[in-house]
Amino acid sequence: MRSVRKFLNALKFTYFSLFMITLSAVILFTFMLDIVQKETYELKEFQIAHEAIRSLKTVEDTVKTEQERDRAANEVAPVYQFSEDIAKNRQAIATSIFDFLIDVKKEMVSDNAETEEEIKITEKSVEAMREKLSALEEEEPELQLSDEAIANLLSEDINILEGIKASVVKVLGEELSKPLRTTDLTFAKYEIERQLRLSNTIPTQIEQPVISIARSLLVETEIFNEALTASRVEEARATVEPIRILQGQVIVREGQVIDGEVYRQLELAGLLTNKTQVKPLAGIALFVSVMMSILFLHFQTWRESSDVKKKSLVIALVVFLLTVAIMKLVSIIEPEFDLLIAFLFPTALASMLIKLLVNDRLALTISIIIAATAGIMLQDGYAAIVQMEIALYILFGSITSLYLLGNMSRRSTILRASLGVSICNLGFIAFYLLMTQTTYELTELTFYAMAAFTSGVLSGALTIGLLPFFETTFGLLSDMKLIELSNPNHPLLKKILTEAPGTYHHSVMVANLADAACETIGANGLLARVGSYYHDVGKTVRPRFFIENQHAEQNPHDTLPPKKSKEIIIAHTEDGAQLLEKHKMPREIVAIARQHHGTSLLKFFVFKAKELGEDVIEEEFRYPGPKPQTKEIAVISIADSVEAAVRSMKEPTSEKINALVSSIVSDKLRDGQFDECDLSMKELKRVERAMCETLNGMFHNRIEYPE
Repeated sequence: MRSVRKFLNALKFTYFSLFMITLSAVILFTFMLDIVQKETYELKEFQIAHEAIRSLKTVEDTVKTEQERDRAANEVAPVYQFSEDIAKNRQAIATSIFDFLIDVKKEMVSDNAETEEEIKITEKSVEAMREKLSALEEEEPELQLSDEAIANLLSEDINILEGIKASVVKVLGEELSKPLRTTDLTFAKYEIERQLRLSNTIPTQIEQPVISIARSLLVETEIFNEALTASRVEEARATVEPIRILQGQVIVREGQVIDGEVYRQLELAGLLTNKTQVKPLAGIALFVSVMMSILFLHFQTWRESSDVKKKSLVIALVVFLLTVAIMKLVSIIEPEFDLLIAFLFPTALASMLIKLLVNDRLALTISIIIAATAGIMLQDGYAAIVQMEIALYILFGSITSLYLLGNMSRRSTILRASLGVSICNLGFIAFYLLMTQTTYELTELTFYAMAAFTSGVLSGALTIGLLPFFETTFGLLSDMKLIELSNPNHPLLKKILTEAPGTYHHSVMVANLADAACETIGANGLLARVGSYYHDVGKTVRPRFFIENQHAEQNPHDTLPPKKSKEIIIAHTEDGAQLLEKHKMPREIVAIARQHHGTSLLKFFVFKAKELGEDVIEEEFRYPGPKPQTKEIAVISIADSVEAAVRSMKEPTSEKINALVSSIVSDKLRDGQFDECDLSMKELKRVERAMCETLNGMFHNRIEYPE
């Protein structure tokens, strides 16, 4: 049943947190709207600009970028590669042609059994040569020899053909060893023809066919490398940086005609009324969603009661929206100044408030969210979309305050922490000014130094000023408030000290025991200590009826009936609660006064009534309660009983103290006094151990000094 109730509480908190965080997200988005809804202009092409217009953001001009890349690509020269293999291949073809001629010639000689001079060229021999050349002619379309040219070549002597072959191969080799492109071929062919005519090794009747063969075999030796050229073109395009319209850049000057190119740039920069700013709106919405999701996850993973988490969430959101409102105010007046007045923002306000009101973990989370939000909301002129110097400035100031506050919450500690934040701010601003590499005048440096100091001091001052408001509004009992209540000069504590000094001493002892025990189980030791100071304030109504305030005088209970004594003793819890309420003390302190006895039985007066023969109804001799509702009150109830019992022991030893504490805890446990608080058996054992250690330190054996 308890687990079901716990699940339902968690479910209720989930819906509550979703509603509150969504509402805050909408408010934050509204505050940020004007960041993306910048000033636009209703302009037309060829209109004269009435004022200078600057770009409000940095955007890439894709049209100009592409034009520049095309220009760079067109300037890349085609890549050609020289190949030595081409010369060898062409020489090999020339050699093959003349070898074919020589082979056919030899076959003709052997078939006719005649001398070379007597052989007549027949159709058969021409056909044989044509057949050998057919494959070459298919590969080399320019190599076309007529039947007459073949017959003339075959009519020459073998030795002459060998000499012609050598000449052609040599001339081809010389020309093809040079880098030749298509444009060079005409001159190269002319040069081959000239050299062959001057060689005097070619008979006149076959000079033309030989030159034709040589010219047809002349080709380019430098081949266009398409892949390498394409690669260099891409490299050239890649080296061109994107052309950007920079934030703050003047697009059109006053009095300038808005031509097509300028109009295109204005449209690209989103400065025309017909250009909808959808992307920035989506970006801001995404940013707000991420920030609020982080806050939601923080509370979902926080192991605490639903009521505490609800109150803490509301406090966190109120503090967050308060700081956002301050940012909004700063952003409104920022344009009126030439300096970056965002440095006046109280950097540590939110972190201090959340730490003092809730805890460190939530304070750190809120600090990060506020720093990121400030980076967007406190932009200066034409800065980037996130003003990093402001974001870091606030983040460093916030973290510094968390460390400097520590576990102390006095006002003096807050002021010291705020001075530490001022020093941190000064250091960061010095870094900022040095990194900008700009020469600043003395007035500017003075302003920034004062802004850093003011930011830190303002954080502390606003924290001290706002704390009472939050404590009153949310019914909070902060550590600082508890420390103030522990001041011995508090009217109620002075009342206890002067009117019931024994009770005051007893309360201080109980406070020491309760504080030590609470620390061992992770409860609020400071609350237990301060609550113990006031838990018996009701005894000041009738101080002499309580034994610790009786000094060698008759006990008034000796003459009173048990029932009357019971009423006086029991009344001190309600008297104390009413007295505390009258002084507007925190409800946690009032609860301690009312609940620290729970529904315990006044055994002494029960036994006394029985001894007197009275009819005893035990329920009438019990405190009205309620039973302790929190761990702190349960621990105080144990400490209250233990301190009184140990003080009444004549010779307290470690063994006696341990046995007595164990007995008191067991008795309260059997009586059901811890049924309504979340105190486990394991924690009870720790409480018992801690109290025994503290009591043994208080009542240790002392050295008996000689007279």
